[in-house]
Amino acid sequence: MNRPLVGALATAVLGATALAGTAGTAHATTTSDTADRGAARTAAAPRLQAVAQTAPKAKAVTFAGTVALSNCSGSIVRMPNSTDNDPALVMSNGHCLESGMPDPGEVVVDQPSSRSFTVLSASAGNLGTVRATKVVYGTMTDTDVSFYELSSTYAQIKQRYGIKALDIATTHPVKGAGITVVSGYWKKTYSCNIDGFVHQLKEGGYVMKDSVRYTPACKTIGGTSGSPVIDTASGKVAAINNTGNENGGRCTMNNPCEVDQNGKVTVRKGINYAQQIYTIPNCFGTGNKLDLGRQGCVLPKP
Repeated sequence: MNRPLVGALATAVLGATALAGTAGTAHATTTSDTADRGAARTAAAPRLQAVAQTAPKAKAVTFAGTVALSNCSGSIVRMPNSTDNDPALVMSNGHCLESGMPDPGEVVVDQPSSRSFTVLSASAGNLGTVRATKVVYGTMTDTDVSFYELSSTYAQIKQRYGIKALDIATTHPVKGAGITVVSGYWKKTYSCNIDGFVHQLKEGGYVMKDSVRYTPACKTIGGTSGSPVIDTASGKVAAINNTGNENGGRCTMNNPCEVDQNGKVTVRKGINYAQQIYTIPNCFGTGNKLDLGRQGCVLPKP
C-alpha cells in the first residue's frame, strides 16, 4: 500500500506544506516500506446501467470537508442520522492510527485520543484545526478504516470555519462511475472512474473484502491514505482511498493482489484501490454513537 510520510522524510518532501497531526499508514508515506500497510474494502457492485438520455451533471468537487493528518488524509463526515449538534466524526484509514497499524484481526474501539487535524477550505487553504477526544473505531481487517470523535460539533465547525461535513453514501457504488480522490495531505485531487470490484484484496497478512479498483488515471501515492473518494454525480463519499500495487509484487506489502471467488490471483502493477463504506452508517446510532450490534452492521468486532 502507499506509505505514510513521517519524520525527516516528510519534512524534506513537504517543507512548509507539511501539516500537523499524528501517525498514519497505507497511502500515507513512511521512511520504511515495512511500516506501511493498506487494504481495500468494497462490496461487489451491480453492473453499470445503460446511460440515460440525460446524464447526471457532475457536482464540483472541492477540498471543503477534508482534513490533513501528519502523514495521511481524511475527511469530516456525517451519517444519515447525524444532527448538527452531534460531535463530529473524522474518517481516515485504519493504518493511519497514531498507535500504528492494527494487526490482522485486531479491532480498536473507544480509545482516548487528542489527535489534531488541519481543516481545509474549498481551495485547500488551511483554516485551523480540530481535535479528537477518542478513536471511535479502527481496523485493517476486511477493510481499512478509522473514525475519530471530535471535541467540536458539526454546527461549531460550520460556525468557526464555514465548512460542512461530507455525507457518506448509503448505496453501493457503480462500476464506471466518475470519482475524485481528494487528498488533504497533498492538497491534490485525482480523477478517474471505478474500474470494478475485487472479491478479496490481499496485502501481506491483510485481507480486504470487496474493494474498489480505480481506472489507471488515479495514480494515488503515499500520503493520500484515508482520502475520501467522492462520487462526482452525487457529491457523496463513496469509498476511502487506501492502497495500490507499486512494483508488480504478488500479495506483498505495498503490492496487493486480487483474488477472485475461485482463488485465481491477479496482479495489476500501478493500479490503486479503495474500500467501500456504504454499510458503515448501519453501525452508528443516535448521537453518532458506535453500535456494532445494530442491524446491518458488518464491521469486524473486537
